[in-house]
Amino acid sequence: MVIVDQETCVACGACVDACPFAAITLSDAARPLIGDACTLCGACVDACPSESLWLDVPEQGNARTNDQAAWRGVMIFAEFRLGRLAPVSLELLGAGRKLADTLGVPLAAALLGADFPEFRAAAATLIGHGADVVYVAAHAGLADFSEERYTQALTALIRRYQPEVVLAGATAIGRSFIPAVATHLGAGLTADCTGLDIRLEDRALLQTRPAFGGNIMATIVCPDARPQMATVRPKVMRALPPDDVRTGEIIRFPVDEFCALARSRVLESVVGEADQVNIQEAEILISGGRGLDSDKGFALVRQLAEAFGGKVAASRAAVDAGWIAYPHQVGQTGKTVAPKLYIACGISGAIQHVAGMQSSETIVAINRDPHAPIFEVADYGLVGDLYEIIPKLIAKISERRG
Repeated sequence: MVIVDQETCVACGACVDACPFAAITLSDAARPLIGDACTLCGACVDACPSESLWLDVPEQGNARTNDQAAWRGVMIFAEFRLGRLAPVSLELLGAGRKLADTLGVPLAAALLGADFPEFRAAAATLIGHGADVVYVAAHAGLADFSEERYTQALTALIRRYQPEVVLAGATAIGRSFIPAVATHLGAGLTADCTGLDIRLEDRALLQTRPAFGGNIMATIVCPDARPQMATVRPKVMRALPPDDVRTGEIIRFPVDEFCALARSRVLESVVGEADQVNIQEAEILISGGRGLDSDKGFALVRQLAEAFGGKVAASRAAVDAGWIAYPHQVGQTGKTVAPKLYIACGISGAIQHVAGMQSSETIVAINRDPHAPIFEVADYGLVGDLYEIIPKLIAKISERRG
């Protein structure tokens, strides 16, 4: 709660102006009154010129060094949207299973959503892919993503079960509310991790991510607080194969209180272009880069994608040039992909782009420069003019299929 020192408060109103939730008013006696809308964000404390306000946060928020033993287990946030589990949820279970086995603790999944048949079936799917326990928070108010409700529900769930490691996908939803959860818990959070491991001597989570434009890999540790939280890019970790005979426990977690007190509601959900493109789930990607020379080159790339039954992707250079929209971008500042086949057309192979597609099963590079870095990661390389090579590929594929 927010504490007001009545003796030093000068009733200047700075806290009222600073509060982003309109939770503070001045009483008739010209003293601040803290309302129920307060989220303990601390904006009023920072704004008070007389230092008359401070936060009195309960110790359950996070665990410092002297009580870390109370926090045990690994938990992943299972993202459920558009009637199904996001693929990154199963990928997180694969990574979480290894961490949990190393620590000798159970692996849990937090599943938030509305109580529909598809949602109930998702709990069994999570167990089949490695979860020992699934905590189900089902409420009509969670049918559509709400940053406020999801933050309050997941924060309460983590405080109740106290996992030492919490993982989430670095998706639009994960990036939107997981930082707020970490703030409420007083926990550290590392974003866009590409590697996770455990330091056994102190059970610290080693969180590896690209830094300085992808030129180095940094390993980050949060030793002084629990839980240790990280988000992971989709298609970086590998999901475990499903096991239909695997058993686990499903525990329902009540969230009526958080949904009833929510100050916002979703009026409409619209599927954006990024969801329509969805290159991260494509098994075949044909990607164009600066070597296409203009946006007209993507007409040829699209023809090759249609011949293969794949989707169109692009490098940052092509997106920055305005030749194609951002949802198609692959790389460190775009999407991380891992298709069965990735064909790079006119892409030089900058490290930022390679970081987003190097997990592809088979990589084919088409480039006129025989010394292009892309050939160092490619399984097959075609040196030559892509405007001569691609039409021949299309003709050969059509011939085989015909």
